Amino acid sequence: MPATGDGRAPGAADLPGAHDGAPVGHAPERPVTTGPATAAPPIPHPRSQAARVAGHGPRHPSHVAEADNLPSAVEAPDGGTAPLRLLVIEDDASDAQLIKAAVADSGTSIEIHWVRGLDQATQLLVPPSSASRRGRSRGTEFGCVLLDLASPADLPHPSDPSDGLEGLHELLRRAPHTPVVVLTDAAGAELGAAAVAAGAQDFLIKHETDGPLLARALRYAVERKRADESQRRLVEAELRGQENARLQRHLLPTPLLDGAGLSFTRRYRPGRRRALLGGDFYDAVRTDDGTVHVVIGDVCGHGPDEAALGVALRIAWRTLVFAGLTGEALLTTLQHVLEHERRSDEIFATLCMLVIEPDRAGTGLDSLGTGERARLYLAGHPAPLLLGRDHAPLTLPADLAGPALGLLPCHDGQAAWPAHEVELQPGWRLLLYTDGLIEGRVGAGSRRLGQDGLADLISDHQSAGLTRGRLVDSAIAEVEELNGGALTDDVAVLLLERNPVQLILG
Repeated sequence: MPATGDGRAPGAADLPGAHDGAPVGHAPERPVTTGPATAAPPIPHPRSQAARVAGHGPRHPSHVAEADNLPSAVEAPDGGTAPLRLLVIEDDASDAQLIKAAVADSGTSIEIHWVRGLDQATQLLVPPSSASRRGRSRGTEFGCVLLDLASPADLPHPSDPSDGLEGLHELLRRAPHTPVVVLTDAAGAELGAAAVAAGAQDFLIKHETDGPLLARALRYAVERKRADESQRRLVEAELRGQENARLQRHLLPTPLLDGAGLSFTRRYRPGRRRALLGGDFYDAVRTDDGTVHVVIGDVCGHGPDEAALGVALRIAWRTLVFAGLTGEALLTTLQHVLEHERRSDEIFATLCMLVIEPDRAGTGLDSLGTGERARLYLAGHPAPLLLGRDHAPLTLPADLAGPALGLLPCHDGQAAWPAHEVELQPGWRLLLYTDGLIEGRVGAGSRRLGQDGLADLISDHQSAGLTRGRLVDSAIAEVEELNGGALTDDVAVLLLERNPVQLILG
């Protein structure tokens, strides 16, 4: 504890001598002379505190200090771990001295700060965040508070004057993260139990408490509060995680393909742990004229910023499609969105877009799947696989592919995405995917699976009779097995199939 002039704590002259080792609450027989209780002045600036305590000698760990002159820093006498800072709220000076004697008898390194009432204590227990917001210097951070329930609450408007715990209620409100031990007399044991139920960590009966018991109760209170705080933070983290999961789940698209006569199977796996959303994105919609628009894309990177950008691009794509844009005009506008939304000029996005026109030769579901044509647009993205029942999977041509969105400026004509016309035979199936599926390693070497490896893998699984969701799931499982573990990149896979039946989502 810091000394003040003659080596005694402020107000120490007001405290009578104490019998070392006496139980707390065992008052001495000689008269007690105490000074008038005064309100604590505002917390001084740290520089003034430093000036006040500079140059003083070593501090005794159980020295009692009036809270009017609190130290700005405390060290243990041996220069090791700082002692426990204990704030004692006790209006009786003789009881405060007996608490000091009990601490000295405990053999535990405890630094006592004494205030006469709750009003003084709550001024010192201003939360650090509130103090910093108001430009005030931070008060001393106490490891524990010892509150005598017999001390007057010192509050103009007590929260509940009928239960005897109004002082504790106010203390817990002002310092919710500081452990509290309450003192009561033998007749108030039930009140002590009620105090624990109200939020205190423990209670002690005065005439039954000696030094070792006091030290043990304080240690228990500190550890119990730490455990409670850890549990509280864990619950808050779980609630935040559930909220984030709900948010991310709602940001995943719901394809709008009613009346299209398509089977649409999708799988989505972010590369980030404990995330539901990554930089990959996809969507599929059917416009009023019967045209089906499908997109799959990949924003470079794996963090939450890339995930947010992927969502922005997907929503912009759907909006532009319903506004009537398609082809290069749509992709040019989407690149402008990317340029305005990305956090740096190095961010780009690959994209594959299919525009499937309806069969104009017939009307009704019976004619679906005949004579269909599709326009394929590639912006730095791997080409889809065309799956056939009588041939191995074929990679669609990528010779007309343009650059990824955001790599080249649109105004100088360098960024162009011409369409490749694709003939779709009856019963066609198209597999669209992001590069996370084909960049996994094959074995222990550096060889990657690649598009050809994926085509062979899909062919084997088709030969085994797998279709739709089972085909996609088994393919992803084998890719991970070949990689030797989970894929680190985001993965999105779409399997679009023509069916002359109602839309099937998988």
